Amino acid sequence: MLIQTRPGEGGSAAHERLYRALRTQIMHGELTPGAALTLRGIARQFGLSMTPAREAVRRLVAEGALTLSASGRVATPELSNERIEELAALRALLEPELASRALPRAHMALIDRMQKINTEIGEVMGRGDAVAYIRLNLEFHRALYLRAQAPAMLAMAETVWLQLGPTMRALYGRLRRSEPPQHHRMILAALRAGDEPALRLAVRTDVTQGLRMLAT
Repeated sequence: MLIQTRPGEGGSAAHERLYRALRTQIMHGELTPGAALTLRGIARQFGLSMTPAREAVRRLVAEGALTLSASGRVATPELSNERIEELAALRALLEPELASRALPRAHMALIDRMQKINTEIGEVMGRGDAVAYIRLNLEFHRALYLRAQAPAMLAMAETVWLQLGPTMRALYGRLRRSEPPQHHRMILAALRAGDEPALRLAVRTDVTQGLRMLAT
């Protein structure tokens, strides 16, 4: 992927676009746990200089999306069982609350859109496309959470997703699913019924069950 600089575009804008592109790659599981990266390789991949690559890596290390060793080695995180449990607990706290706040604004057009995304999830799972699965799964949840009108809370949830991206890739390989997650259907049913307790339970189970399989 090349990031073309636009006429008059400064280094800060190029850095921001590289940061966003690399962040998306990590969040969607395009990189596996423990994958090594180099500033030179990142700069070459995106067609930019070392300076924006260095700044993007610095930000992603601060967000927990990348690790930086004492020797300067940059890599995607290999999460311990304790760290997976911690991040699963954060999802269990944040996402049911986001869903609950979104429920009063979850009109039928939104539910229909989420149903369509869920159908697409089934299609990509049939093809064994792990990256598309992770991307669509996050899109399913984000579509709902945007209705919560709680941007700080959603930003926290997205930081957790970012840290878990490579691990979710590993989880997909272990689960070997061929159909959409059953708890997505429960989420959709709870939204249609306006049932907040059922919605909270469905979201909490959906976002933690698979992760806890990895930690066992």
